[in-house]
Amino acid sequence: MIYLVAAIIILGIIAATVGFISQKKYGETPIVKSEGDCSSCDGTSDKCEQVCMMEASTRDIEYYDDEELDRYKGRQADSYTDEEVEEFADVLYTLRKGEAEGWNRSLILRGINIPDRLKDELIMIIDEK
Repeated sequence: MIYLVAAIIILGIIAATVGFISQKKYGETPIVKSEGDCSSCDGTSDKCEQVCMMEASTRDIEYYDDEELDRYKGRQADSYTDEEVEEFADVLYTLRKGEAEGWNRSLILRGINIPDRLKDELIMIIDEK
């Protein structure tokens, strides 16, 4: 029994020594949260979304083969007909994975409101990334 207790104490001393030496050798490196690009915004930080929106507004507007939607600039989100909603849906469902958020940003910068009937679907697609 005494040998078991002695072995545990010796192992404890060895582990503490190794831990102390490795901490002294490598030091404590503080974890710094880097400011990622706008693709890292996950919707939980309003500041990130605002900064990205301001950054996006200074660049050229990116089109997603949807130039025909420009004619809806300024329309209210609840005023679209079924055919017009279908035009938006055609673009939304042909976007590649990960493009939905950029497409939404593009529409906002162009002053185009996405139809109310597609907003939930757009949010689900964005959240899937």
